[in-house]
Amino acid sequence: MNFFKILFLPITAPIRFIQRNFKTVLFLSFLVYLAVNSDPKAMQKPNLQIIELNGAIMSVDEILEKIEKAKLDITIKGVLFKVNSPGGAVAPSVELCYAIKELKAIKPVIAYASGTMASGSYYASIWANKIIANPGSMIGSIGVIMQSFDASELMSKIGIKTQIVKIGTYKEAGTPSRQWTKKERAELDKVIKDTYDTFITDVSDARKLKKSNHKVYADAHIFTSRQAKEVGLIDEVATLSVAKNELVKLAKVKKPVWSKVDKMEQFMQKVIKGSISSVTSNLNGLMAY
Repeated sequence: MNFFKILFLPITAPIRFIQRNFKTVLFLSFLVYLAVNSDPKAMQKPNLQIIELNGAIMSVDEILEKIEKAKLDITIKGVLFKVNSPGGAVAPSVELCYAIKELKAIKPVIAYASGTMASGSYYASIWANKIIANPGSMIGSIGVIMQSFDASELMSKIGIKTQIVKIGTYKEAGTPSRQWTKKERAELDKVIKDTYDTFITDVSDARKLKKSNHKVYADAHIFTSRQAKEVGLIDEVATLSVAKNELVKLAKVKKPVWSKVDKMEQFMQKVIKGSISSVTSNLNGLMAY
């Protein structure tokens, strides 16, 4: 037994030390990380900021907080709103739209489509000073959808029935437990049409387009970047570096310093990702095919 303890001592000793002094090791690792990744520009106060919108739009509290902070920070002279999202819920998309509009009233905003800027994410971007899209981006899909399913046949087969007590003719509108009535469908259609009208009204106002021509640039059309420029949905087809340079010009910044993710936050994210990667790589060996 002593032989094996001595044999594996070079492995077990460091593990025991880390277990006993975890906080100290973490702190020292962070200091090493700062030293290795130190950037002279990081010591300077940032004057430009990137705010990202990624993935489906459901909750936007964090992004709204960043927009508000950028709006109030006098050292930030301009914001690049970097978007790669297929859209999402109507209400949070509208919240972002008007938050960007308020921000633009104080300092310049460039919206950049890095991949997809569609539906709600396009809605969120319309009030930027300029919308620039990567040549490979997909733009548009200006439309509204409400969907459900009719599970009545399945429920009948497995012997499930609904029991409902309601007040209001349209209280069951949109139910998946049966087929919708004509009155219910008309009620939902009314909501969809009004929401769509709000959407195209805001787009036409922000982009200086004729609302009467909405069938050309809206109607849920999906455009490439070049096509989107032709119908007036974006201003330029270009890369991220061009979008950044355009913001520098609008913000009238002589020495651009872009804000970066907090070092401690970035470090912790790497630690967590590394731990997860380590665990999953070990689990992969136990897979059965």
